[in-house]
Amino acid sequence: SNPILTHVTFTNNTSVSYGGGMYLKNSNPTLTHVTISNNTAGFGGGGMYLKNSNPTLTHVTITNNTGGQLFDEYCAGGGMYLINSNPILTHVTITNNTAPYGGGMLFEGSNPILTHVTITDNFAGEDGGGMVLYSSNPTLTHVTITNNTADWCGGMWLANSNPILLSLIH
Repeated sequence: SNPILTHVTFTNNTSVSYGGGMYLKNSNPTLTHVTISNNTAGFGGGGMYLKNSNPTLTHVTITNNTGGQLFDEYCAGGGMYLINSNPILTHVTITNNTAPYGGGMLFEGSNPILTHVTITDNFAGEDGGGMVLYSSNPTLTHVTITNNTADWCGGMWLANSNPILLSLIH
């Protein structure tokens, strides 16, 4: 499906599995001036979980979400968890999210395009406070990754990934 969501807030939602705020599967919505905050997912994608989806996010804030309570590889992506998805993010803020892996974001087999994105003050109990990349090749232009915390790599943790970094502050 391809819905258009403008000036919408997703807040204080809970999923026992994935996608506390939003769960997208085979969907390509357009989100503009959207806030996704204070959501929880038992496994991953506290704010958003994307599987085989290519949404467009513009002027979106993803904040104070929690993805995963257990410390295994499926408990990840406090702000966003992407699997085989290629979203376009422009003027997006991802802040104060928490997960065992990828406090801000986790990409798995995904090639998103991030432009003018700020990833800050996120926490991962294990790897990648800001983001984790598994077999992913995102393009990051004018992206700020700062003040993130994790046991292993506060900013960006990579495995089998080749991101394109243009004007990155890390």
